[in-house]
Amino acid sequence: MCGIIGAIGYRDLDSKRILSTIGHRGPDSQGFFEEQNIFLGHVRLSILDLSDLGRQPMVDSSGRYVMIFNGEIYNHLEIRQKLGNKYNFLSSSDTETLLYGYIEYGEAILQLLNGIFAFAVFDKVKDEVFIARDQFGIKPLYYYHKEGKFLFGSEIKSFLGFEEFDKSVDLSALVNYITFLWSPGERTAFSNVKKLSPGHYIKISTAKPESPVFRQYYDIPFLGKYSSKSEADLIEELDSRLLMAVQRQLLSDVPVAFFLSGGLDSSAIVVMAKRVLPNQRLRCYTINASDGDDEGFSEDLLYARKVAKHLDLDLIEVDANVDIVSNFDKMLYHLDEPQADAAPLNVLNICERAKRDGYKVLLGGTAGDDIFSGYRRHQALEYEAYIRFLPKFLLRIIKSSFSKLKSNNAMARRLKKLTSNLDVSKLDRMYGYFEWLPLHVTKNLFSSESRIIIDEYKPKKLFFNLLKNIPEEKSDLNKALYWEMKTFLPDHNLNYTDKLSMATGVEVRVPFLDVELVEFSTTIPPHIKMKGNTTKYILKKLMESYLPKEVIYRAKAGFGAPVRQWITHDLDKKINSYLSTDAINRRGIFDAEKVQQLLKDNKDGTIDASYSIWGLLAIESWHRKFVDEND
Repeated sequence: MCGIIGAIGYRDLDSKRILSTIGHRGPDSQGFFEEQNIFLGHVRLSILDLSDLGRQPMVDSSGRYVMIFNGEIYNHLEIRQKLGNKYNFLSSSDTETLLYGYIEYGEAILQLLNGIFAFAVFDKVKDEVFIARDQFGIKPLYYYHKEGKFLFGSEIKSFLGFEEFDKSVDLSALVNYITFLWSPGERTAFSNVKKLSPGHYIKISTAKPESPVFRQYYDIPFLGKYSSKSEADLIEELDSRLLMAVQRQLLSDVPVAFFLSGGLDSSAIVVMAKRVLPNQRLRCYTINASDGDDEGFSEDLLYARKVAKHLDLDLIEVDANVDIVSNFDKMLYHLDEPQADAAPLNVLNICERAKRDGYKVLLGGTAGDDIFSGYRRHQALEYEAYIRFLPKFLLRIIKSSFSKLKSNNAMARRLKKLTSNLDVSKLDRMYGYFEWLPLHVTKNLFSSESRIIIDEYKPKKLFFNLLKNIPEEKSDLNKALYWEMKTFLPDHNLNYTDKLSMATGVEVRVPFLDVELVEFSTTIPPHIKMKGNTTKYILKKLMESYLPKEVIYRAKAGFGAPVRQWITHDLDKKINSYLSTDAINRRGIFDAEKVQQLLKDNKDGTIDASYSIWGLLAIESWHRKFVDEND
């Protein structure tokens, strides 16, 4: 696990300054390669082969190929065995395996990889750079392309110091960050900085960097074909596949620890690790969120303790009561994007403590909800059978009645959300569950000048176009899961997990995104993923053999923080500063009067806009760090 930065079309670069911007990702060593108009930089977090033989950039024995690589290839030993004796390996590093695998197979190496990765290979003979991102977007990879200049790297902040870097802001992306709290697809807050989509690669000539070629090499195989095995056999297969996924991801030359929230997913990962390492007392970390009573987070600790006692784990409780005022801007700086969520702070706190304790690697339960069904928007699909039989006039009455509820308690908020799109098509309703604010409300927050630019932007098109990739899939649940895995998971959960863990020099691994496990999950009949209103049914049935039922069937709680309390109390001063009429007018993006009304309506409980207000704060914080500074 490391950080990478590449530049094409630039000369005489300050390598020390460039690498310092991502130094937190790789505190163990730094290196760079520079030749004519290409620069490849790398900062290393040593996990496999801790010797200098694993340092990067790595050059093959012929001197033709140069590689920089961020991530882990969990099956690299299998690939190395496949390569046989053709290459003389000098290290036990997966970087060297990947380098020679690329030399042997070219882009076809991507079909063999099971891991987390973003890497680039420079071919000196072809004057060509090959850049690839893993199948599910676990590792971030951004690129900047303008007027013959091309940058790519793990973090946007590493681009800022480059000559003539264009800081133009993408207003449509800001619509995303308020509507969803994150930006689906390739857009970032900078107009000329994009995310390389998961499962994609780029080929670019160093002689003609103005014409990069983009290709997709992988998509999640939702083919509408399900296993005919019995439920019992599928549970047994899940058992073996999940065990294998965890076993693969325990590959490490440094100590490994675990997230343990007290929820099903992280507990399942620890269960499997305990089976792989039966004689070890595993170290786990959890959040002690005593201030989260009103938003459902504090009870997580009770369940984490139950799991730790049941499995005889070494559980470390990390205080989640952070000073949000002083940590807000720090979090946004590390995120690179104005994402509106407090969960990244929990990742940061746990990883800081784990690093102090000597752990560079943590395994967590991210993506269990996304591949097996775990969110309330998945449960909402169960109501479709009733909705389609109700006349439209009655649906409008129900919607109107629930819209009048105050939004100051969780049940009222959920009922308003569930009924807010009753009078639209089923697919529109499924899409609507991803929105935190309706699009028209979001756009209304922008200034009249900004609204001219964003008027035609419809993020719904991205979601609907994605479904064209899986025309054979008829299950509404699987369509929703495909959306999760193509948007929310990589663009939000995985992004903040990577950024805030690597801010401390800690690698987080996600066994639920083992390639073979994910592909198996797409063959599970939808009614066994979610049975009635029971989400993750198959995983829960499997865990009945390993965990107490009160842990398995507890109500879901997010990996969050008391955002609503912070917005209405702790962050008052920051709101008064960042979202004051003067500040908004100076920025020129939003309508100050409309923002002030949003703040008032949220405080009155007319609407639930705390996360959207967090989004507005995040956008202003991001501007101050990424746009205003160094101008």
